[in-house]
Amino acid sequence: MHTVAQALGQARAMGVDRLDAQLILGRVLAQSRSWVIAHDDAALDPPQAEAIRAGLTRRAAGEPLAYVLGEKEFHGLLLQVDANVLVPRPDTELLVDWALELLRGMPAKPRVVDLGTGSGAIALAVKHRHPGASVLATDTSVAALEVARANARRLGLDVAFAQGSWWAGLADRRFDLVLSNPPYIAGGDPHLAALHHEPALALTPGGDGLDALRDIVANAAPHMAPGAWLLLEHGYDQADAVGTLLREHGFQGTATRHDLGGQPRCTGAHR
Repeated sequence: MHTVAQALGQARAMGVDRLDAQLILGRVLAQSRSWVIAHDDAALDPPQAEAIRAGLTRRAAGEPLAYVLGEKEFHGLLLQVDANVLVPRPDTELLVDWALELLRGMPAKPRVVDLGTGSGAIALAVKHRHPGASVLATDTSVAALEVARANARRLGLDVAFAQGSWWAGLADRRFDLVLSNPPYIAGGDPHLAALHHEPALALTPGGDGLDALRDIVANAAPHMAPGAWLLLEHGYDQADAVGTLLREHGFQGTATRHDLGGQPRCTGAHR
């Protein structure tokens, strides 16, 4: 491939979506998608052609576009991502929006924790939109925390990080708002096969998919300030189970929010 048009033709032959191909070319050439569309006769030098070929090959093999590009937009922030973290989903912005609603009614400097932060998407979006919050993000994966910390530095957002599984390592710290998008896909779910490029630890705890949610809810009380809220993302068919878990462990005011597709996606309650 010697020109942009030839590269796009190669992408089509490989079965890569045209939009994805344009974005890959734009990334390699450090140009916008509109530039790629308007300059199909632009010449490619050998390193550019090789980098484009490599990116198209990865995408044709089913690797998420976010990993190929090395970035993903989330709640107005451009996050760097790689195979150590889950690709942030638009539906998770629902959790952030709900958190911001609650934070507006809290006193100054509310204490927020994001359990299982991955790329840092939730924690960083909350800090970006509510700078007065004191935000801590945790993850059991050291590699994921490196990605999240790098995003925080690049975006200039003052978020603290701690390594540990869910509540581990937080000692007796208490929070006004607890957020989590834990792994919740059931171990036998056939959709997992299509997600094999993403870290399994961030997708499924195995079994019925509720183990991480059970752990978070069952051990939340010592870390919740009076009146604190716990908001959890979950599977489309898990809202009733999560609501029951919350009530069984002393939470009140259980409510569920629906995602862009109308599916129940986040459930929360307060102490």
